[in-house]
Amino acid sequence: MKIILLGPPGGGKGTQAKLLIEKYNIPQISTGDMLREHVSLKTNLGILAKKNMDNGELVPDDLILNMMKTKLTTNECSNGYILDGFPRTIPQAQGLDRMLKKINHTLDKVIVLNVDDEIIVKRMSGRRIHQASGRIYHIIFNPPKNKDIDDITNEKLSIRKDDQELTVRNRLNIYHKATKPLINYYKSNLVTVNGANSINTVFNNIIKEL
Repeated sequence: MKIILLGPPGGGKGTQAKLLIEKYNIPQISTGDMLREHVSLKTNLGILAKKNMDNGELVPDDLILNMMKTKLTTNECSNGYILDGFPRTIPQAQGLDRMLKKINHTLDKVIVLNVDDEIIVKRMSGRRIHQASGRIYHIIFNPPKNKDIDDITNEKLSIRKDDQELTVRNRLNIYHKATKPLINYYKSNLVTVNGANSINTVFNNIIKEL
Protein backbone atom coordinates (compact mmCIF):
# COMPACT_ATOMS: atom_id res chain seq x y z
CA MET A 1 0.00 0.00 0.00
CA LYS A 2 1.55 3.27 -1.17
CA ILE A 3 -0.31 6.36 0.02
CA ILE A 4 0.15 10.12 -0.12
CA LEU A 5 -1.46 12.27 2.60
CA LEU A 6 -2.12 15.87 1.59
CA GLY A 7 -3.51 18.75 3.64
CA PRO A 8 -2.61 21.98 5.43
CA PRO A 9 0.02 22.21 8.18
CA GLY A 10 -1.60 21.06 11.41
CA GLY A 11 -4.35 19.28 9.47
CA GLY A 12 -3.79 15.91 11.12
CA LYS A 13 -1.64 14.20 8.49
CA GLY A 14 0.91 12.94 11.02
CA THR A 15 -1.76 11.57 13.36
CA GLN A 16 -3.59 9.72 10.60
CA ALA A 17 -0.33 8.38 9.20
CA LYS A 18 0.47 6.73 12.55
CA LEU A 19 -2.94 5.02 12.60
CA LEU A 20 -2.48 3.80 9.03
CA ILE A 21 0.96 2.44 9.94
CA GLU A 22 -0.61 0.23 12.59
CA LYS A 23 -3.31 -1.03 10.27
CA TYR A 24 -1.22 -1.75 7.18
CA ASN A 25 2.20 -2.33 8.81
CA ILE A 26 4.02 0.08 6.51
CA PRO A 27 6.33 2.99 7.42
CA GLN A 28 5.43 6.66 7.55
CA ILE A 29 7.80 8.88 5.61
CA SER A 30 7.37 12.35 7.05
CA THR A 31 9.29 15.23 5.56
CA GLY A 32 8.82 17.03 8.87
CA ASP A 33 10.52 14.20 10.79
CA MET A 34 13.28 13.96 8.20
CA LEU A 35 13.89 17.69 8.29
CA ARG A 36 13.94 17.83 12.10
CA GLU A 37 16.41 14.92 12.15
CA HIS A 38 18.71 16.67 9.70
CA VAL A 39 18.40 19.95 11.62
CA SER A 40 19.11 18.20 14.94
CA LEU A 41 22.18 16.45 13.50
CA LYS A 42 23.27 19.71 11.84
CA THR A 43 23.85 18.03 8.50
CA ASN A 44 24.50 20.20 5.46
CA LEU A 45 20.93 19.62 4.30
CA GLY A 46 19.64 20.39 7.78
CA ILE A 47 21.45 23.71 8.04
CA LEU A 48 20.07 24.83 4.68
CA ALA A 49 16.55 23.61 5.48
CA LYS A 50 16.44 25.32 8.91
CA LYS A 51 16.69 28.78 7.34
CA ASN A 52 13.50 28.11 5.40
CA MET A 53 11.68 26.42 8.28
CA ASP A 54 12.41 29.29 10.68
CA ASN A 55 10.75 31.68 8.24
CA GLY A 56 7.72 29.44 7.71
CA GLU A 57 8.78 28.85 4.11
CA LEU A 58 8.80 25.67 2.07
CA VAL A 59 12.14 23.87 1.94
CA PRO A 60 13.57 23.84 -1.62
CA ASP A 61 12.57 20.89 -3.78
CA ASP A 62 16.09 19.63 -4.35
CA LEU A 63 16.68 19.21 -0.60
CA ILE A 64 13.43 17.31 -0.10
CA LEU A 65 13.92 15.11 -3.16
CA ASN A 66 17.45 14.18 -2.06
CA MET A 67 16.09 13.01 1.29
CA MET A 68 13.13 11.18 -0.27
CA LYS A 69 15.19 9.30 -2.85
CA THR A 70 17.27 7.71 -0.12
CA LYS A 71 14.19 6.73 1.90
CA LEU A 72 12.17 5.18 -0.90
CA THR A 73 14.95 2.84 -1.99
CA THR A 74 15.51 1.27 1.44
CA ASN A 75 14.26 -2.18 2.46
CA GLU A 76 11.99 -0.43 4.94
CA CYS A 77 9.82 0.77 2.04
CA SER A 78 9.78 -2.45 0.04
CA ASN A 79 6.17 -3.29 1.02
CA GLY A 80 4.76 0.23 0.79
CA TYR A 81 4.76 3.52 2.66
CA ILE A 82 2.80 6.59 3.62
CA LEU A 83 4.12 9.92 2.36
CA ASP A 84 3.17 12.53 4.96
CA GLY A 85 3.53 16.12 3.77
CA PHE A 86 5.22 15.28 0.48
CA PRO A 87 4.83 16.32 -2.29
CA ARG A 88 3.82 19.92 -1.49
CA THR A 89 4.13 21.41 -4.98
CA ILE A 90 3.60 20.43 -8.61
CA PRO A 91 7.37 20.29 -9.33
CA GLN A 92 7.80 17.96 -6.32
CA ALA A 93 4.94 15.78 -7.57
CA GLN A 94 6.51 15.62 -11.01
CA GLY A 95 9.87 14.77 -9.48
CA LEU A 96 8.24 12.08 -7.35
CA ASP A 97 6.50 10.61 -10.41
CA ARG A 98 9.82 10.34 -12.23
CA MET A 99 11.43 8.78 -9.17
CA LEU A 100 8.63 6.25 -8.67
CA LYS A 101 8.77 5.25 -12.31
CA LYS A 102 12.51 4.58 -12.07
CA ILE A 103 12.10 2.35 -9.01
CA ASN A 104 8.93 0.71 -10.40
CA HIS A 105 6.54 1.97 -7.71
CA THR A 106 2.89 2.95 -8.25
CA LEU A 107 0.77 5.04 -5.88
CA ASP A 108 -2.42 3.36 -4.66
CA LYS A 109 -4.25 6.44 -3.37
CA VAL A 110 -3.85 10.16 -2.64
CA ILE A 111 -5.81 11.29 0.43
CA VAL A 112 -6.61 14.96 1.07
CA LEU A 113 -7.55 16.14 4.57
CA ASN A 114 -9.61 19.35 4.35
CA VAL A 115 -9.54 21.67 7.39
CA ASP A 116 -10.57 25.34 7.64
CA ASP A 117 -7.73 27.84 8.16
CA GLU A 118 -9.09 29.21 11.45
CA ILE A 119 -9.30 25.71 12.91
CA ILE A 120 -5.66 25.17 11.93
CA VAL A 121 -4.57 28.42 13.59
CA LYS A 122 -6.44 27.45 16.76
CA ARG A 123 -4.85 24.00 16.78
CA MET A 124 -1.26 25.06 16.15
CA SER A 125 -0.96 28.36 18.02
CA GLY A 126 -2.23 26.65 21.17
CA ARG A 127 0.59 24.09 21.24
CA ARG A 128 3.14 24.20 24.05
CA ILE A 129 6.24 22.01 24.21
CA HIS A 130 8.65 20.85 26.91
CA GLN A 131 11.93 21.18 25.05
CA ALA A 132 13.98 18.62 26.98
CA SER A 133 11.51 15.72 26.64
CA GLY A 134 9.48 16.70 23.58
CA ARG A 135 6.20 16.45 25.53
CA ILE A 136 3.50 18.43 23.75
CA TYR A 137 0.49 20.12 25.35
CA HIS A 138 -2.34 22.26 24.01
CA ILE A 139 -3.88 25.14 25.95
CA ILE A 140 -7.39 24.00 24.94
CA PHE A 141 -7.32 20.31 23.99
CA ASN A 142 -4.58 18.99 26.30
CA PRO A 143 -3.59 21.71 28.81
CA PRO A 144 -0.87 21.23 31.45
CA LYS A 145 -2.01 21.16 35.07
CA ASN A 146 -0.44 24.58 35.57
CA LYS A 147 -0.38 27.20 32.82
CA ASP A 148 2.76 26.95 30.65
CA ILE A 149 4.42 24.52 33.11
CA ASP A 150 5.41 20.91 32.36
CA ASP A 151 3.42 18.41 34.45
CA ILE A 152 6.43 16.25 35.30
CA THR A 153 9.43 18.58 35.70
CA ASN A 154 7.64 21.86 36.52
CA GLU A 155 9.85 23.50 33.92
CA LYS A 156 8.50 26.25 31.68
CA LEU A 157 6.90 25.27 28.39
CA SER A 158 7.64 27.10 25.16
CA ILE A 159 6.06 27.77 21.76
CA ARG A 160 7.90 26.49 18.70
CA LYS A 161 8.52 29.16 16.09
CA ASP A 162 6.61 26.96 13.62
CA ASP A 163 3.53 27.22 15.90
CA GLN A 164 3.46 30.99 16.34
CA GLU A 165 0.32 32.48 14.75
CA LEU A 166 2.08 34.67 12.19
CA THR A 167 4.22 31.74 11.06
CA VAL A 168 1.18 29.46 10.89
CA ARG A 169 -0.73 31.93 8.73
CA ASN A 170 2.29 32.35 6.47
CA ARG A 171 2.54 28.58 6.07
CA LEU A 172 -1.19 28.40 5.27
CA ASN A 173 -0.80 31.08 2.59
CA ILE A 174 2.03 29.06 1.05
CA TYR A 175 -0.11 25.92 1.20
CA HIS A 176 -3.01 27.54 -0.63
CA LYS A 177 -0.76 28.92 -3.34
CA ALA A 178 1.57 25.98 -3.88
CA THR A 179 -0.01 22.80 -2.58
CA LYS A 180 -3.71 22.99 -3.43
CA PRO A 181 -2.98 22.66 -7.17
CA LEU A 182 -1.92 19.10 -6.33
CA ILE A 183 -5.60 18.29 -5.87
CA ASN A 184 -6.10 18.78 -9.60
CA TYR A 185 -2.82 17.06 -10.40
CA TYR A 186 -3.88 13.87 -8.58
CA LYS A 187 -7.62 14.11 -9.32
CA SER A 188 -7.76 10.70 -11.02
CA ASN A 189 -6.50 8.98 -7.86
CA LEU A 190 -7.83 11.33 -5.17
CA VAL A 191 -9.93 10.87 -2.03
CA THR A 192 -11.11 13.88 0.02
CA VAL A 193 -11.81 13.54 3.77
CA ASN A 194 -13.06 16.16 6.25
CA GLY A 195 -10.10 16.55 8.62
CA ALA A 196 -12.01 18.72 11.10
CA ASN A 197 -13.83 15.68 12.53
CA SER A 198 -12.56 13.61 15.45
CA ILE A 199 -9.42 11.56 14.93
CA ASN A 200 -11.33 8.27 14.90
CA THR A 201 -13.98 9.57 12.50
CA VAL A 202 -11.34 10.83 10.09
CA PHE A 203 -9.49 7.52 10.28
CA ASN A 204 -12.62 5.44 9.68
CA ASN A 205 -13.52 7.58 6.67
CA ILE A 206 -10.05 7.09 5.22
CA ILE A 207 -10.28 3.31 5.65
CA LYS A 208 -13.65 3.27 3.89
CA GLU A 209 -12.11 5.02 0.91
CA LEU A 210 -9.11 2.70 0.79
